[in-house]
Amino acid sequence: MRTSFDPENNLILIEITEIIRSKRKTIALVVQPGGRLVVRAPQRATLKQIRAIVERHADWVEAKLKEMEARPAPRTFTEGTELPYLGGLYPLRLTPGPVPALRFDGFSFTLADGAASQAASLFEEWYRRQARKVFTERVRHYAAGDGFEYGKLRISSARTRWGSCSSKGTLSFTWRLVLAPLDVVDYVVVHELVHLRVKNHSPDFWRGVEAILPDYKSRRKWLKANGESLHWP
Repeated sequence: MRTSFDPENNLILIEITEIIRSKRKTIALVVQPGGRLVVRAPQRATLKQIRAIVERHADWVEAKLKEMEARPAPRTFTEGTELPYLGGLYPLRLTPGPVPALRFDGFSFTLADGAASQAASLFEEWYRRQARKVFTERVRHYAAGDGFEYGKLRISSARTRWGSCSSKGTLSFTWRLVLAPLDVVDYVVVHELVHLRVKNHSPDFWRGVEAILPDYKSRRKWLKANGESLHWP
């Protein structure tokens, strides 16, 4: 994203990459990877009005840009690369041969070198399978212990919504959470189970969570601080 300084008006001028007009009623700013600033605007919005909104939110735009720059670099899949699972980091070993493509023995991952080009998708498939096993076990554990009754359990691909509870009692969890420590997984599980009884985030809801996990605040704090690290690949 290119910026320049206007000394006469003491303003940082931000370059708009693209303006997308539609029937919407308000102006929205979207900072995209690579430093692109996309503005979504009403059909009748003038360039002057759009520019005024951009300059008014210049600090926010710059903060979003810095946030993106701070995100972890894409993962690599070379010999010795450490890959996460339930809060631990396990080294990757490359081995000759096409099958089995990916294995985990509790100490390290082993990837067949013939499958290296599909490493990202192979790991995602493996994490998804593990997520279903882990969440099924943890939901059953806490549901049985505290008398929760739920419907289906679904594994999602959400990037920022760790879990949800539908009106029909379906519990959904993103597979990405199996990259986090188990106590953080448990926090999200309990969070959604309590939503079966309390649909909002009122004091009653948080008291329900605390009754099961007295240290839930530290677990929630970890998730807020480290959520970006759970992105994949």
